[in-house]
Amino acid sequence: MVVGAGHAGLAAGHFLGARGIDHLVLERGEVGNSWRRERWDSLRLLTPNWLSRLPGHRYQGPDPDGYMTAGEVADFIGAFATASQASVRTGVTVTSVRREGTGYRVRTDQGEIQARTVVIASGACNIPTVPAVGGTLPDSIRELTPFDYTGPDGLPDGGVLVVGASATGVQLAGEIRRSGRPVVLSVGEHVRLPRVYRGRDVLWWMDASGVWDQRHDEVDDLERARRLPSPQLAGTSGRVAVDLNTLIDQGVEPVGRFAAVRDGRALFSGGLRNVCSLADLKMNRLLATFDTWALTAGPDIDDKPEAPEPTRVPASPRLQLDLRGGEIRTVIWATGFQPDYHWLDVPVLDGKGRLRHDGGVVQDSPGLYALGLPVLRRRKSTFIHGAEDDAREVVEHLSGYLVAR
Repeated sequence: MVVGAGHAGLAAGHFLGARGIDHLVLERGEVGNSWRRERWDSLRLLTPNWLSRLPGHRYQGPDPDGYMTAGEVADFIGAFATASQASVRTGVTVTSVRREGTGYRVRTDQGEIQARTVVIASGACNIPTVPAVGGTLPDSIRELTPFDYTGPDGLPDGGVLVVGASATGVQLAGEIRRSGRPVVLSVGEHVRLPRVYRGRDVLWWMDASGVWDQRHDEVDDLERARRLPSPQLAGTSGRVAVDLNTLIDQGVEPVGRFAAVRDGRALFSGGLRNVCSLADLKMNRLLATFDTWALTAGPDIDDKPEAPEPTRVPASPRLQLDLRGGEIRTVIWATGFQPDYHWLDVPVLDGKGRLRHDGGVVQDSPGLYALGLPVLRRRKSTFIHGAEDDAREVVEHLSGYLVAR
């Protein structure tokens, strides 16, 4: 049994079928449902189209260096489901997975199914994460998450405070600012990357140099790696950067991490400069890794190493913002996402609600597996092209488990 018919679940189904293992992929909506129903209107994939690949299925369109819209991603995944003749049942919501004997009882809104093994591929971004301060803002402020946001036209008139500066936050801040609204961006820990480095998409470097192929058991601090925010990238036709410098040039005002609300005022950390310096340092270390690889093992590359401009942090970023004065009418919590395991009736979650697993093999519950989570088996695990290798290895382990029973 596979729960979820996104790219990870369908990749699992592909390898299960290739091994002759009877299986069923259950999907609460339609194939690629989250891409069709849970994305804002202008969203595009962060990875270039040529990098979109699943087992035996590659992007074949006319724009390999472009970036697919959410609808195009859903169509790409749907085409894979058709081509692979996936055994998918859509419109079925899993309500409970419970261990029973040596297998699992899977309850759905359409009946029960007995399964020897279960692969959890329901996604890593099911629920927006909102800090505890959310919901304590003045009544005059409209609070949204990226799941509520569709575009600038759906916002109240007036200024917007975007909280969070990962891929989602910087994309929304830029789009809203271009609509003419004042935008304040609250910046915490973030991953800065140039969209283009030495003439090539930065993700070409991640792929070609092997950085993305680093395995989970080779990562020094795996827990931290799995918690890192998504990089400050956007899939734009002109391959435009969306780092803080670009946003500042557009008129976005950066402030520190959102710390608290007191007497109707948002209070921000004074550590903006340190946070940005750390992001710059890590970016430059990664780019140096690319440069080293290009010298020793890479192809001939004409462009010389380049040093991106350091983040231009304002001399005195403000430390508080009066949310009652009318300057800000909307707050968007772009503060991350988390999986939804409310249906999982097996004691395999840690104290923070995260699945305990070793490379997708769930601990303390034999026959239970996971796919599509951050750095599951490799650094590329959550990306579409990362599903193939992970699914192959997880299904190999699953097959061995079934044989040994």
